[in-house]
Amino acid sequence: MAKAPARLGKVQLQIMEVLWRHGRATARQITDELSRTRGSRDLAPQATAAGAGPRAIAHSTVQTLLRQLEAKDAITHEVEERTFVFRPLCQPADMTTSALRDLLARAFQGSVYGLVAHLFEHETIPPHERLRLRELIEKESER
Repeated sequence: MAKAPARLGKVQLQIMEVLWRHGRATARQITDELSRTRGSRDLAPQATAAGAGPRAIAHSTVQTLLRQLEAKDAITHEVEERTFVFRPLCQPADMTTSALRDLLARAFQGSVYGLVAHLFEHETIPPHERLRLRELIEKESER
C-alpha cells in the first residue's frame, strides 16, 4: 500500500471509508452509500430547521472527488466492462498517521508535549482513558 496523502477533505475521507469497508467499489456504489449514510451532521442548518432528512450527494461530485483522490495517489481504478472500479492505496492507519503528523507540524510546531497538553487542557478525558495513558507512559519509560 502507498503512503497516505497528507490532507483529505471531509467527503474525500468519507469516500475512503466506503472503499476501506468494501475493498473496492464503483462511483455509483459510493454515491449510493454516501447518500444513504450521510447523517444529520451533514445537513445544512436550514434543512435541519425545516425537518428535512439527510441530503444526498451528487454523483458528479463523487466523480470529481474520486479524480482528486487518484491525483493524490490515495486510490486507483481498474476498468471492468467499461466501468471504473476504485480501490484504496492506503490503509486507515496510514491516513491517521499522516493526518496527525500534519496537525502536529502545523498546529504544534512538532511538539508532542504541546499536542498532549492541549488535549488535557481543552478536552474531557474519561478516567479509563487517563488510566490507559498512564500505563502507556509507564511502558514507554521502561524501554
